[in-house]
Amino acid sequence: MPSEILLKIFSYLDAVSLLCAGCVSRRFYHLANDNFIWIRIYSTAFSPTRSNWRVNSVEKIAVSVSFLSVQDKEAGYWKKEYITKQIASVKAALADILKPVNPYTGLPVKTKEALRMFGLGWAIILKEKSGKEYIMEHADLSVNDTSVTVIWYGKNWPCLASLSTLDLCGVTPVFMDWYKTPTKHRLRWHSLIAKYNLSHLTVSTMIGCDRLIRIFCLHPGLLVGVWKKEEELAFVMANLHFHHLVERSTLGSATIPYELPPHSPFLDDSPEYGLHGYQLHVDLHSGGVFYLCGTFRNLFTKKGNIENGHVKLIVIHLKNNREHLPLIGKVGLSWKTDIFDGCIKSCSMMDVTLLDEHGKPFWCFSSPVCMRSPATPADGPSFLGQTYSVDYVDAEGRVHVELVWIRETEEYLIVNLVLYLSIAKINHWFGTEY
Repeated sequence: MPSEILLKIFSYLDAVSLLCAGCVSRRFYHLANDNFIWIRIYSTAFSPTRSNWRVNSVEKIAVSVSFLSVQDKEAGYWKKEYITKQIASVKAALADILKPVNPYTGLPVKTKEALRMFGLGWAIILKEKSGKEYIMEHADLSVNDTSVTVIWYGKNWPCLASLSTLDLCGVTPVFMDWYKTPTKHRLRWHSLIAKYNLSHLTVSTMIGCDRLIRIFCLHPGLLVGVWKKEEELAFVMANLHFHHLVERSTLGSATIPYELPPHSPFLDDSPEYGLHGYQLHVDLHSGGVFYLCGTFRNLFTKKGNIENGHVKLIVIHLKNNREHLPLIGKVGLSWKTDIFDGCIKSCSMMDVTLLDEHGKPFWCFSSPVCMRSPATPADGPSFLGQTYSVDYVDAEGRVHVELVWIRETEEYLIVNLVLYLSIAKINHWFGTEY
């Protein structure tokens, strides 16, 4: 078919259909880059002088701009301009919907709504040592109170021994409503959230197992399941905290993560500024089942509790029986693939949201954790039951939880919960010099 006729047909297509047509062949790609077609689409979508009284206003703008701007531009220029502006409009709409903040959680009120409205998703990119890449979109996800759990599984995993790294990316449709389209080849952009080294799947990172799989925890917040028999990937699970989740999933590039804006401390001349007024919300959950959902207010500490670069913030006191809390049900981390499913005892997901005295998120994370059997708690009472501990550590702090298994009631009881906050983080956040 002559190019003139194809261009005439393409001129009747919308942006999505025109982009799809450009994927058919090399000839179609070059024809679908026609600047006269794209400047018409651009002017229709982003005309600054739309008028309900003049039916042909858009056409006039397109014609006037086309003669001035089409001939001196390379093929595809106005297509790139249109896509760039579409991406900018999506980002602006996301920023607007995330403005309202919940005063109790310090997190955006409409995070769940933003995820649903804009079709945000997540993908992992598995990279072989040879450089070959495999892109896998999430197979399942569940939205929790302060986090999202995303799961990947399937039959077509590449050989684990050949893999070097795993990239976790947010995936956003370029066009606002296009995520509803069932087509597989829709236009999206990737935002790198974290990069993981798969050589770290060792004994030191293994946190649990059952008769079929072993699970490994890679910081931050990634769980990798490996079949015991074949030593191949079974599933990948990421737990993503709501704090800056939408920004991290949309505002980065395919190779560079989103960088948080610089923090400006709110200065105060209080003698122990930055050591009081904290509020903690902590969840332990798995597979939509919550074992713990607790909020603790008016937490404080003192300068005398600063030791080894951290300050000790006691949430549940070991010696105060009235503060001890039971977990609901038997703790276990649920997993599934397209063939099997199971539950690994004593493991779960932990979501922590710590707000400062101004109600701003100070320390937030979501991560797999497991209960281990330590010695009897030091300087504490003797409990009638097996004692366990849960620990989490990152650059900003540490969480230490001590639990006791009560045989009579068949439940875990939290008898101690302590946060160790980095003094470097406190000084940076509050402008102090502890």
